[in-house]
Amino acid sequence: MADVHHFTHGLITPGVAYALSILGSTLGLICTARMRTATTGKQRFWWLVLAAWALGGTAIWAMHFMAMLGFSVMGTQIRYDIPRTALSAVVAIVVVGIGLFIVGFGRPNIGRIVVGGIFTGVGVAGMHYLGMFAMRLDGVVSYDTGLVAASVIIAVVAASVALWFTVVLTRPLAIAGAALVMGVAVCGMHYTGMAAMSVRLTEPTLSVGGASAVNLLVPIGVLVLLVIGGLVFAIGAAPTAEDLAAREYLDKVQAAREQAAIGAQRATVRRPTAFTPRGGNNN
Repeated sequence: MADVHHFTHGLITPGVAYALSILGSTLGLICTARMRTATTGKQRFWWLVLAAWALGGTAIWAMHFMAMLGFSVMGTQIRYDIPRTALSAVVAIVVVGIGLFIVGFGRPNIGRIVVGGIFTGVGVAGMHYLGMFAMRLDGVVSYDTGLVAASVIIAVVAASVALWFTVVLTRPLAIAGAALVMGVAVCGMHYTGMAAMSVRLTEPTLSVGGASAVNLLVPIGVLVLLVIGGLVFAIGAAPTAEDLAAREYLDKVQAAREQAAIGAQRATVRRPTAFTPRGGNNN
């Protein structure tokens, strides 16, 4: 078996991957909190889409890709099939979006969280192994069944806890703490799945098809930054629950003032005026 290294660049790649997972989790939980306070179905759907991008695209998939930059196999170069890599990103966003839809639309309960957690967890694990399947190298890849099962269980539990967070958390401090926990869970699932992998080298070929991780780093990094920037802008531009409550209070005050003004005007119109008989003074 070939020597497999998961931390080729030391703690840089796992550190950045964990930071991305925390950032994506934080933005996703903020979006789901806004989703619960939305007043229309269109607004709720919009926040759901943003949360899916934050959780699925940043907290999970971007974390996965960054961690893969630290993966290497002695004796062979590693390339990535671009369509499969892109498909893994789509899978992550879609399964998270469906899980959020299960728990976010309708009255949330334990049953919805369990069903959504199982679906999302299995989907996220599938995304992870699809991303690993996108790797091309001069070797035969095999997996330890026990570690694969453990990674799927971790993904299901992590997804269930994350969906539970999305329906109960609103305060910033609680969201920050939950994001730290979610980051650990996502990274734990990834590295458990990677530990299940072993490689038996074959005869080297002249070239391995596909793009290198370094070549993919710039376009994916730009895309992730654009997504994060868009999410931050959307969260900052949208009114909070406090803003909506303040606006509703001011609207009520304004409506009360208008009603008072109308009442005063009507009272003035109805007030009797002094009557002076025609002919002037009789004296």
